[in-house]
Amino acid sequence: MPPLPRILRTAVAALVAAGTVAACSPAPAPDTTAHGTHAGSAPPAAPARAGERLTTVAMPAAYTPAAPEGGTDEYRCFLLDPGVAGDGYLTGAQFLPQNTDLVHHAILFRIPADGAERARAHDRDTPGDGWTCFGNAGLSDGVWVSSWAPGTTETLLRPDLGYPMPEGSLLVLQVHYNLLASGGRPGASDRSAVRLRWKAGGAGMTPLSTTLLHAPVELPCPAGASGPLCDRAAAVADVTRRTGGATAGFAEMLGRLCTGGPRPGPEQSCDHPVREAATVHAVGGHMHLLGRSITVELNPGRPGARTLLDIPRYDFDDQAIRPLDPPATVRPGDTLRVTCTHDAQLRERLPQLRDLPPRYVVWGEGTSDEMCLALLTRSPAG
Repeated sequence: MPPLPRILRTAVAALVAAGTVAACSPAPAPDTTAHGTHAGSAPPAAPARAGERLTTVAMPAAYTPAAPEGGTDEYRCFLLDPGVAGDGYLTGAQFLPQNTDLVHHAILFRIPADGAERARAHDRDTPGDGWTCFGNAGLSDGVWVSSWAPGTTETLLRPDLGYPMPEGSLLVLQVHYNLLASGGRPGASDRSAVRLRWKAGGAGMTPLSTTLLHAPVELPCPAGASGPLCDRAAAVADVTRRTGGATAGFAEMLGRLCTGGPRPGPEQSCDHPVREAATVHAVGGHMHLLGRSITVELNPGRPGARTLLDIPRYDFDDQAIRPLDPPATVRPGDTLRVTCTHDAQLRERLPQLRDLPPRYVVWGEGTSDEMCLALLTRSPAG
């Protein structure tokens, strides 16, 4: 089995380093009203605050996605040069999807100055615009600094909080393109952009980082459904073919670390022990089209327990990052738990999925696969 990409190895480290959530609220009766197609454009930017300036960086050219291996998803990475001189901080970012019919989500990674030339060489030596990058930035030194999913707007925290951007840093924009509507066939193009909020210098600034909390997905075919992909091994093999062996390896690893092995069912949880003190400023949750609910709790069942995220009726088109008021302090010995509920019957009801064959759904990168993921924006504990 090939090694896991860095972002997945980082996530596995998070499986041994952070967590948050309590028991889920009962899922509502199946419907499709909260699982439609995403749409809409980004709202106008909030004004620059003291010491900040706004700049927009677009993809180098329009790109026409083409899903590999007969799938319906492509993850494509594009190298962006923010062109900002001097050290500074990224205090906000808003992804601007140009073609919302194609874009499923996007992640922005920072490449350090000493990796800039390697990134340029990788981009130059890869045929076409950008490069394929299921799972991560496709570069070993990419660090997560922002993300977008439907419903996400710019999350503005205190102006003294930001992601460090040393002089010479580049950005990699990973875009997940979903071609379900065309059955995986290429056609339309996209030229998305990112609006960046910069603050020069560093005096008085507190650095931010992102922690990812995962839980498994083990969703059997619903009663009465049958087909070759209802066999778990066949479903995992299909995910591996479409998105690479690392995804399948990650699904198996999550099962071992979180639940001691695959435990089929609509609700899955994972406890993440905290290894270092931090202040959590904002929390978000990400699932795909079968998601019903997601929660993140700090020290569930213990004195002082706190729910950091509770979305009892998950809406794929509303994946906004929720700032915490007040922020939460986590310390070694604490536990963060993430819990997700998925509904297999939605595969038979949603226009995007109902024509696909029944399948046992596991963790996967594709829109027709699933995820259970919480994102924590945090800083070192003061």
